[in-house]
Amino acid sequence: VQLQASGGGLVQTGGSLRPSCTASGSIFSNNNMAWYRQAPGKQREWVATASYFGTAGYADSVKGRFTISTDNAKNTMYLQMNSLKPEDTAIYYCNKPPHYAAWNWGQGTQVTVSS
Repeated sequence: VQLQASGGGLVQTGGSLRPSCTASGSIFSNNNMAWYRQAPGKQREWVATASYFGTAGYADSVKGRFTISTDNAKNTMYLQMNSLKPEDTAIYYCNKPPHYAAWNWGQGTQVTVSS
């Protein structure tokens, strides 16, 4: 499976972005999937998970601001990010949730939040 994250960008504090993750196959209908991020000089961290049966979970740092969703028909997953903060600046990736065997990570998409 090839995963490609896109849709990042530069935004001011308080702004919004909606990166997307596309897959080479129809994976979102029968796989739990997740967003991660890696800030400069830090380890990659889990951000959110979407289960294939419709539930979602979020890291405390993004809860109430970010919303994960999938569109099975488009083989795409989204991360709606609102009320962005400078500490959200990172490269964002998509893959399986923690504790699952990960697919290739791909290049990710850069999100930069200016203060």
